[in-house]
Amino acid sequence: MTTIHNVPRTGAKAQRVTVGTAKYLSLVIAAACTLLPLVTVLFASLKTSEEYGTTGALTPPSNWLNLSNYVTAFDSGEMLEGILNTGIVLVVSLAGTILIGTMAAYGLDRFEFRGKKLVFALFLIATLVPGVTSQVATFQVINGMGLYDTKAALILLFMGTDIIAIYLFIQFMQAIPTSLDEAAMIDGASRWTIYWKVILPLLRPAIATVVIIKGIAIYNEFYTPFLYLPSQDLISTSLFRFKGPFGAQWEVISAGTLIVIIPTLIAFLFLQRWIYRGLTSGAVK
Repeated sequence: MTTIHNVPRTGAKAQRVTVGTAKYLSLVIAAACTLLPLVTVLFASLKTSEEYGTTGALTPPSNWLNLSNYVTAFDSGEMLEGILNTGIVLVVSLAGTILIGTMAAYGLDRFEFRGKKLVFALFLIATLVPGVTSQVATFQVINGMGLYDTKAALILLFMGTDIIAIYLFIQFMQAIPTSLDEAAMIDGASRWTIYWKVILPLLRPAIATVVIIKGIAIYNEFYTPFLYLPSQDLISTSLFRFKGPFGAQWEVISAGTLIVIIPTLIAFLFLQRWIYRGLTSGAVK
């Protein structure tokens, strides 16, 4: 009888061990796939030009304290200009995205009007249309408005192409009871006062989520600044300046890449709880 009872237990234990092994093995593989490119870039950034050309990608540098590539990348005018321009575009675009997104979500969730379902349907259709298919028309509009080769073009494009943020704000706003609006209106508050002093503070988790996701997207964007702001550099396009017609300074590009990665990494480490909380709460609500 003892043997009969031990067989299922042994089989269940073996199954748990197999599942656990497969789980941790998949995590190790995923971590390796994520960290391997970063390790390659780190090694390249610490090598000299001659060492980079004669050693393999995963060969450690001979001098771990060789920071000359970082000095070259950071002291270049393109990198400093890119940091400044990226900061301006990032702050203004995020502020506009939050204001436009929360106002649109407030109007769509709290007001009943003719064509409301049509607006939702158009938003959904817009998310399904690939952005590359509208680039010709978008370029003509920006050029016709006289905004080509200005930061205003980037700010306008970044603020007006985030329908996902509006949906995220709507999901959070649907969890805010309308009784708060009614109580504020009884006290004499206008719709603007309700939005600014009641709704907007309660949307802080959603705002933090949008700021991180949208901010990283703007920070890493290359195509839009390269096309619409050719005379000035952002962080993403400043790295492109180290590539010339006769070759590329890959060791300097690697150092610049790590300089670019550090701010987003720090922001993510400090604000990751807001991202997870915002995404999971939005999904449940």
